[in-house]
Amino acid sequence: MLRSLRDQHGELMIHQSGGCCDGSSPMCYPAGDFLTGDVDEHLGDLDLGDGVVVPVWMTKAQYEYWKHTHLTIDVVPGRGAGFSLEAPEGVRFLIRSRLLTDDEFARLQAAGVL
Repeated sequence: MLRSLRDQHGELMIHQSGGCCDGSSPMCYPAGDFLTGDVDEHLGDLDLGDGVVVPVWMTKAQYEYWKHTHLTIDVVPGRGAGFSLEAPEGVRFLIRSRLLTDDEFARLQAAGVL
């Protein structure tokens, strides 16, 4: 889906929504259409496997709640309630999470990530 959206819209970015009209869904935008700043945390990049990555962001305040979780961005059938680029395609991005294991958490702390 991300490759298809990139072909249609150019470089992309994802910002994990914190609520309101779009719930708490990962929102996909053309790169630069959603302005990030000092209140945002860069979580990492989704590697599309062709030398292109899609950066993923969320607010630092939201990150404080979710930093102990493993996050997966999935795509499922259905239409979301936001302005994300995939909405016209009949699918929506969805965040799935699980708590980090004690070992995963310790490794992230040792790496200085947490």
